Amino acid sequence: MTESSVYKIIELVGTSPRSWEEAVQAIVATASKSLRDLRIAEIKELDVRIENNKIVEYRAKVNVSFKYEKEQD
Repeated sequence: MTESSVYKIIELVGTSPRSWEEAVQAIVATASKSLRDLRIAEIKELDVRIENNKIVEYRAKVNVSFKYEKEQD
């Protein structure tokens, strides 16, 4: 029988002055420093910040899931 698994999902926002792709890469790179066993990054929303009629920042809102670790007995 296969052991069941539990996953936690958190919402993170990443930013980049260059692209949405870089904003998502920043989320994954930063999250992987403190969370183990990342599984899925689901992009929920993309937007931009505008100043003086120009895009100055790309923002990505992402749900990241990671496996909940079983407590040691």
